[in-house]
Amino acid sequence: MGDVADKLAYFQAITGLEDTDLCTEILSAHNWDLELAISSITSTDTHLPPSDVVSTATTSAAAIANQEPQNTGLVLPHNGNNQPPGLAWKIITLPFSIISGSLGLISGVIGFGMWAAGGVLSYSLRMVGLSGAGGAGTTPLVSLSQSASEAMDFVSNFERDYGGVRPNFVAESFMDALQRSRHEYKLLFVYLHSPDHPDTPAFCEGTLCNEVLTAFLNENFVAWGGSVKASEGFKMSNSLKASRFPYCAVVMAATNQRIALLQQVEGPKSPEEMITVLQRVLEESAPVLVTARMEAEERRNNVRLREEQDAAYRAALEADQARERQRQEEQERLEREAAEAERKRKEEEEARERAAREAAEREAALAKLREEKALSLGTEPEKGPNVTQVLVRFPSGERKGRRFHCTATIQSLYDYVDSLGCLEVNGYSLVSNFPRTVYGQDKFSLSLKEAGLHPQASLFVELN
Repeated sequence: MGDVADKLAYFQAITGLEDTDLCTEILSAHNWDLELAISSITSTDTHLPPSDVVSTATTSAAAIANQEPQNTGLVLPHNGNNQPPGLAWKIITLPFSIISGSLGLISGVIGFGMWAAGGVLSYSLRMVGLSGAGGAGTTPLVSLSQSASEAMDFVSNFERDYGGVRPNFVAESFMDALQRSRHEYKLLFVYLHSPDHPDTPAFCEGTLCNEVLTAFLNENFVAWGGSVKASEGFKMSNSLKASRFPYCAVVMAATNQRIALLQQVEGPKSPEEMITVLQRVLEESAPVLVTARMEAEERRNNVRLREEQDAAYRAALEADQARERQRQEEQERLEREAAEAERKRKEEEEARERAAREAAEREAALAKLREEKALSLGTEPEKGPNVTQVLVRFPSGERKGRRFHCTATIQSLYDYVDSLGCLEVNGYSLVSNFPRTVYGQDKFSLSLKEAGLHPQASLFVELN
C-alpha cells in the first residue's frame, strides 16, 4: 500500500467513487493516509447497501406514503398511483452528521441517526481491518456553527473569485437551506464546487454567473452551494453520488431525514442547457408545489377557523379581565396621585424650612461679619489734626459718617460700610465726586492721607 496508485485504487474500491480526480483530492487532503481518508467518509454512507439506499420511484413513493405527513412546508407527497409526477425521482438518505446539524431535528431522527452511524462505523472498520480500534481517526459530527461557517466561506470565496453576478447562495447549512426551500415552496438548487477541477472556472464564469441563468435561479429556486473540500460539501457529494464535476442537482424534502433527488447535472453545461433542464424540472414539479401550497393554505384556514371559534370566548373573558384591570388601574392611579400629592406637600414644606434655615444662617453670618468688621475698626477717634472726617452717602439717600485716623487705609472705609449693614449686595465701590475718583481694590492699601481724603472726605456708594 505504499504506492500512490495502489492507495488510489484501493480507496476507489472501498468507497465506490469513480472520479479519480475527486479521490485524489480526498487522499491528498488526508496526506495520503488511507485509513483516515476512508474513515472521513464513513459518516456519509449508511449501513444499507446502495440498492436499498436509492430506491425506484415506485418504492420511494410507497415508503413515503407510510410516513407521518408533515404539517408545514414543502415535502414530497403521495399520490393515488404511487408514482411521483413525471420525474424518475430518487430518495436519498442524508448523512446523520448533516441531519443532526439542523435546529429542527427531532429526537426520533437523532435516535435513528445514532443507530445508523454506529452500524456504519462498525462496518467500515471491519472493511479496513480495524475492528478492534477505538474511535481515533473518525470525522466528528458537523456542528451547526461549522456548517454555517463553511457556507459563509463558500459564498464569500465564490463572490471574490467570480463577482457579484451569481446565484444567491444562502449562507447557511444544507438542512437550513432545505427548510428554507420548504417554507418558501420552492425547489432547492444544489451546486457542489470542486475548486481544483479544470472545468470549474469556465463553468462558474460562463454558466453559473450568466445573468439570465442567475436571474432564473434566484426567482424560482433556493440556491445552496458547498465546496467538496469542506466537510458538509464533501458529505453531500457522497450522498448525492457525485461522480463528475461541475455538479449541480435539484432536490426537495421527502421526510425529515431524506431528500428527493429530482435532477442532477454533471459536467460542464451551457447556460441555455441549464435553463432548459431547470425549466423542465419546474414544470414537472409544479403539481407538487401547487399541492403543497394548497395544503398549507388549507391548514392555515383550519387554524384561522379554530382561532375564530375561540375568539368569542376569549373576547368575553378578555373583556372581563380588561374591566378588572381598568378598575385596578384606576385605584392604583388614585393611590399614586394621593402619594404624589403627599410627596409634593412634604417637599414644599421641606423646601420652606430649608429656605428659612438658609436665610437665618445667612443673616447670622452677615451679622457676625458686620460685628467682626466693626471690631476691626476699633474705637472712633476724637477730633484732631490727624483725624479724618468721612461722610458716606448710600444709594437710598441715607448718610453715615465717622472719624478715622489719617493713617487708616481705604480698606477700613469698606469695612465700615459693611459693618453698617445698609446694603443688600456685596458688589459696590466708594467714589468721590470732585474730582471723580473710584477707590477700588487697587487702592485698598493706601492710607486716607495718601489717597487725598484728609482731613475730610465725602464719598458715595456706587453699586457695581
